[in-house]
Amino acid sequence: MQDHFALFQLPPRFAVDIKALEQAYHRVQSQAHPDKFVDASAAEKRVAMQWATRANEAYQTLKNPLKRARYLCELHGVDLQTESNTSMAPAFLMQQMEWRETLDDARSERDLDALERLNTELLAARRAEVARIEVLLDASDYAQAAQLVRQLMFLEKFASEIGDAFALIEG
Repeated sequence: MQDHFALFQLPPRFAVDIKALEQAYHRVQSQAHPDKFVDASAAEKRVAMQWATRANEAYQTLKNPLKRARYLCELHGVDLQTESNTSMAPAFLMQQMEWRETLDDARSERDLDALERLNTELLAARRAEVARIEVLLDASDYAQAAQLVRQLMFLEKFASEIGDAFALIEG
């Protein structure tokens, strides 16, 4: 079975041209659209549905930086060990503890300004992490990239917690 990049005829790199991805996705989806298989056999309809589902899954994976990074690591045989490998750089762990404390304080004090500042800082950290991951993946350093991908997973989860705090405070 061809990988997601081959499905869309894109180079297997982290740096993806999103417009080219969208065009390729629509091209593949149009070829497998159910309307083209109205008079087809049940087996042909099932295959078309499988292609459409696969194209959708591939598109969702490649358009999201975290999913794309995970996919590239796994495609090149690097297990992210998300359940078993929780080691992180000490500086990253210290930053997380500071951010958690800031989040807890902002939540308990219902301080939207503090939450905004924290969110802005997190977005900048996330952009920087994605940039570092891109350099490593496009240099084929999948093992080193895997460590940063695990950190990015934490940042994504923490961003969700900040969003929950905003919702709680804003009611």
